[in-house]
Amino acid sequence: MKYNYNKEPLKSLSIKPFLSMVSDRNQVIEKAQAVMPQSEFNANRLAKSLHPQVQHVKIKKIFDHGDAKSFVLTPDQTKGTDSLAYFRAGQYVSVFLDFEGGCMNKPYAIRSNPADALGGKDNQYILTVKRNNPGFGSSYMLDHLKEGDPLDISGPLGEFYYQKFRDARDVVALAGGSGITPFYSMAAAIAAGIEDFNLTILYGSRTSEGILLKEELEQIEKQSAGKVRVVHVLSDEEKDGFEHGFLTAELIKKYAPSDRTYSLFMCGPKAMYEFGTKEAEKLKLRRRFVRKELPGDCSNPEKNPDYPKEAAGKTFQIRVHISGEVREIQAASEQTLLQAMERAHIKAPSHCRSGECGWCHSKLLSGSVYIPQDADGRRMADLKFGWIHPCATYATGDVELEVYPVMEELG
Repeated sequence: MKYNYNKEPLKSLSIKPFLSMVSDRNQVIEKAQAVMPQSEFNANRLAKSLHPQVQHVKIKKIFDHGDAKSFVLTPDQTKGTDSLAYFRAGQYVSVFLDFEGGCMNKPYAIRSNPADALGGKDNQYILTVKRNNPGFGSSYMLDHLKEGDPLDISGPLGEFYYQKFRDARDVVALAGGSGITPFYSMAAAIAAGIEDFNLTILYGSRTSEGILLKEELEQIEKQSAGKVRVVHVLSDEEKDGFEHGFLTAELIKKYAPSDRTYSLFMCGPKAMYEFGTKEAEKLKLRRRFVRKELPGDCSNPEKNPDYPKEAAGKTFQIRVHISGEVREIQAASEQTLLQAMERAHIKAPSHCRSGECGWCHSKLLSGSVYIPQDADGRRMADLKFGWIHPCATYATGDVELEVYPVMEELG
């Protein structure tokens, strides 16, 4: 098959542009920067915005609640944080604190509505911190931090949030003290239409005067179109309009759906977990429907029946390899290895402080240690090859370990 091409347009073209093409290109190259253009995949850019290792913030405002305070955090653009990462209601951030008695990364639940993290440079997180004795992190934040102070925090962390493929549509939440904060965020997200499930909060407090964020919870409850219900339970006071006692299985049954499956979430002090876990067993719920927030710092290892009693009350030598240096410090038997390093101003990586997230993953080179069973979140490979989580590990003899700091770690 033959094709007839019209060559007339080609005849009208001048050859001069072609003759100068090389020199024109050389001129463009000479005017260009010596550095090759840099580009970044949109997927990588999105990942960095959602999962930053560090966020620089300032304390915009502080609200006083008596034995607790709420800290409103906004991006510190002067240090390169243009906006805060979006989070799921129920997640936490790790706050880096550096003070005279040591340094630490302390996890606190984000109390605010996730919608508040979508405002560009004006977006914000709210952390509500209650005094916890003994609690070096909470005491320092409540007694020393003021409006305008800078802080370094992690990106959003944790998996204590609602997932419709795992959790039932109805959730009964057991909260104690500052354990209300992740549930406050969930309730706010439901009221704003970000989350879609039914939430009943059984909130345990000692007295009605000691209820944290009571008025704010009432406002969210009104805005939720019946999807959020808050029931206050007072342990030390009998008063009309309040339940009295503890968060028992009978009380849960009273407010939980009787005709359908529900999930049970818990967040509060360690004593509440111990009591609530036993009560939850009476409900015969499937394991997937019982969720507990990480408890934070381990404490009182000597109370565990499998703790080696001969180690109690002693102090041990700890040899720490970190960032090419070797530090010799001491650790009391009741201190985790992480706490001992922090008091020696060693900036060891950590986040959850509960033996779960693996951020403090370190190599045990020699020595004997004790790890509580309920805080041992290591993998089978860690057990085989001698890796530990210092946040949940206690020395029972002299110890040598190697710590691997994460790039761009807080502080």
